[in-house]
Amino acid sequence: MSRPPGPPELPEAVATRRSRWRMQVVWLVPLIAVLIGGWLAVKAILEQGPTVTISFETGEGLEAGKTKLKFKNVDIGVVKSVTLSRDHRNVVATAELSKDATGLLVDDTRFWVVRPRISGGTVSGIGTLLSGSFIGMDVGTSTKSRRDYVGLESPPVFASGVPGREFILKGDNMGSLDVGSPIYFRRLQVGQVTSYKLDDNGKGVTMHVFVNAPYDKYVQIDTRFWQASGVDVSLDATGVKVNTESLVAILIGGLAFQSPDDTADQPEADASAEFTLFSDKAEAMKRHDRIVDHYVLNFKESVRGLTVGAPVDFLGIVVGEVEAIHTSFDPVTKQFSIPVDIKLFPERFTSRFASGAAGGRLATDADRQQLAQALVDHGLRAQLRTGNLLTGQLYVALDFFPNAAKAKVDWSSSPPAMPTVAGGLQSLQDSVTTLIAKLNKIPFEAIGNDAHQTLRDADALLKRLDTEVAPQATQALASAKSALDSANNALQPDSALSQNTGDAMKELARTAAAFRTLADYLERHPEALIRGKLEDKK
Repeated sequence: MSRPPGPPELPEAVATRRSRWRMQVVWLVPLIAVLIGGWLAVKAILEQGPTVTISFETGEGLEAGKTKLKFKNVDIGVVKSVTLSRDHRNVVATAELSKDATGLLVDDTRFWVVRPRISGGTVSGIGTLLSGSFIGMDVGTSTKSRRDYVGLESPPVFASGVPGREFILKGDNMGSLDVGSPIYFRRLQVGQVTSYKLDDNGKGVTMHVFVNAPYDKYVQIDTRFWQASGVDVSLDATGVKVNTESLVAILIGGLAFQSPDDTADQPEADASAEFTLFSDKAEAMKRHDRIVDHYVLNFKESVRGLTVGAPVDFLGIVVGEVEAIHTSFDPVTKQFSIPVDIKLFPERFTSRFASGAAGGRLATDADRQQLAQALVDHGLRAQLRTGNLLTGQLYVALDFFPNAAKAKVDWSSSPPAMPTVAGGLQSLQDSVTTLIAKLNKIPFEAIGNDAHQTLRDADALLKRLDTEVAPQATQALASAKSALDSANNALQPDSALSQNTGDAMKELARTAAAFRTLADYLERHPEALIRGKLEDKK
């Protein structure tokens, strides 16, 4: 019987010795990777730019990893994160910039989000409709480095380093102005409004404006700024005048400035100098008087149509304006009066009273009071007059009324009270009132009754004449007609009366001729009255 086959014989293991060099090569690969990684890290650190944080009111247009930072339209960084501030009031964008942008991060550098905007008559950021919003950058002139910034909510009107000067304007209101509104000098656009804010007391606004070089040299210490928005229409003796700076100013508003033409050249205004913003050119160019005298005018009539700022006129020249209008009650007379405070500018009287005037004012208060009282003694009075028939606006006129009642300037009151007279319209109203009062005293009812009775008596008389007198009058007229007919027949040429009358007239004519002959003879021979005719004696 055969034996089953056993398992196959395994080969005998032979011990071999591995190479040490092979093991070192295996560990060299990760080492090289570490070295390369370290080199890349060091390179990244060396090439890494600065990181900045920018605070905005909202995160509109900001997206981490996509929103870029640009300077002069060149990419210099990207937003890495967008988070809320700790107080949750703002949005903080953290951006990483390229290394070569380190020198751009100075203290007065400005950032803003570039997006489509329409402001001040200009349209910007249209390209971001396709490419998306980005953060714009304007490098300042400071040498101090900075990493935390508060972004602007709107782009700056002018870039840093642009030649020109910034000025400050103080006004009552903004009108139709906005950031970017144009500024005009002799109808040339020379600048823009850069910013504005409401004053702390809420009674005005403060604006910052920038005037480009070389036009900024025309802003002098006596320059006047005014709102050039809309259209100014004026009516004077030459006709209707329409004034505007430009069509853009009509649509979006604008400012204008100019120095008075009647003043000598003044020094240029310093940067950040403050100026008053006037409502229009007429107000801006109005003469600014240095000396002001205050008076009060007490009117008994209505002052409807008189406003604060209304002119005070002296013989056609504006010498002051109305300051305030009040009401006053006299408990003694139980009557109301309207005190009107006015201010007069003595400098405007200087040309009339040059002698004794110093600096636009008479030498002393005593001289001023003496002159004022002398004018009042000659009839100077204040009167309300209509300045515009269409609007009914009034103004105060200082004029002479020789027939006015005597009056004095009340220097004891504060301010002094100047005498007044009723206005022309008020005088007319008083005359009409007096006439109506006199008419009311006429007994029209009694006169009417008497007239009615007279008419009744006349009617009765006419009826009586018609019934009683008319027949007798008819008979009398018939008799008169018969007598006239008889007289007419007697006066006919062929009637006996006419023939006898003719013969008598002829006899009278012959008699008259004889008398004339006798008169002529006696005139030639007056002695005939005594001696008779010579022929008779012979």
